[in-house]
Amino acid sequence: MAKSKKTSAIPELAIANVNSTFNNTIINISTKEGDTISWASGGSVGMKGSRKSTPFAAQLAAEKAGKKAFDAGVKKVEVLVKGPGEGREPAIRSLQAVGLEIILIKDITPIPHNGCRPPKKRRV
Repeated sequence: MAKSKKTSAIPELAIANVNSTFNNTIINISTKEGDTISWASGGSVGMKGSRKSTPFAAQLAAEKAGKKAFDAGVKKVEVLVKGPGEGREPAIRSLQAVGLEIILIKDITPIPHNGCRPPKKRRV
């Protein structure tokens, strides 16, 4: 007998993690417990190479993830933004445009207290 997959009720309030690096932007919408509802990235919306790091790619990724979560029943989100990339603000705007109500925007970018040595400066 095949094991049936557990499906839990999706809450109205979710957490949207926006991880924006210099190379890509990844949006993950999950429950408070950490179960992923939907996700998207610059690569998953069809961008390749340096186009993944653009604000437009972040906008498309946020629209895709937000629409899927909204259709699943999510109404409100808390947005946690991490990283120095260009896609931070377009992703937040797109989540709002899809119809999700943004309750909180929090920057959780890790800041080192003089931790690891940074990469060497580029010589072009």
